[in-house]
Amino acid sequence: MHQHFPLLIVGNWKMNPATVTQARKLFQAIVERMPLHLQRVLTVIAPPFPFLADLRSLNTKDTLSLAAQGVYFEALGAHTGEVSATMVKSVSAKYVIIGHSEQRAKGLSDEEVAKDIQAALAQGLTAIVCVGELMRDAGGNYFGVVEGQLRAAVAGLTAKDTARVVIAYEPVWAIGTGNTATAAEVHEMKLFIQKVLADVLGRERATAMRIVYGGSTNKKNAKELLEVGLVDGFLIGGASLRAAEFVTIVRIAETYAKGIAKTR
Repeated sequence: MHQHFPLLIVGNWKMNPATVTQARKLFQAIVERMPLHLQRVLTVIAPPFPFLADLRSLNTKDTLSLAAQGVYFEALGAHTGEVSATMVKSVSAKYVIIGHSEQRAKGLSDEEVAKDIQAALAQGLTAIVCVGELMRDAGGNYFGVVEGQLRAAVAGLTAKDTARVVIAYEPVWAIGTGNTATAAEVHEMKLFIQKVLADVLGRERATAMRIVYGGSTNKKNAKELLEVGLVDGFLIGGASLRAAEFVTIVRIAETYAKGIAKTR
């Protein structure tokens, strides 16, 4: 059972497209296709940093927000190549992705992830915190990997912070590979994540946090991941670069969420 709505659908463009002209074209295509009145879904696009300021002027939908793909915990200073939470906020982004597996693979530590989360929250941003295992093993050790990442990320959160933290479960072995965790596996991990969060934060605060899925989500598997996986939305990579497919996933989520609401 979902604890809350609306669902959250995030498109992570990663290092795409190549130019600001192409980024504007893709963003406009998404905006044009997006339903006028989404009641139970929030949508977010995370373009590369150089495009953020440019795209905000093209955003005409109340239910569509912008996100940065990362943030650095220092506010200012001699940190070449880094972007602060203040800078992200100043270009009207409301969300930031933190701890993506591609950044963790380059050496981003659990400690740095925790600092980045605090910096984002201090500026009023919503942190989309990525956790996930590199691979699965028969002994279930991958649960320990996810638990370690989670505990480090949420340890310093205050009660009011938890509403502005989203956990994105992204099994690394399923990113960009075409392999998706089964909906049952995703549901199992969602329950595990909620258990760890409840252990650290208490049950009430834990259930106030969205848990979304990221790992080769597309229009064919989105419905099952919602119905069986019971996730609270998606962090979408490749499919978010195809405007029609991204908006199709949004529509699937809206239809599903409306159906759930009617049964309550």
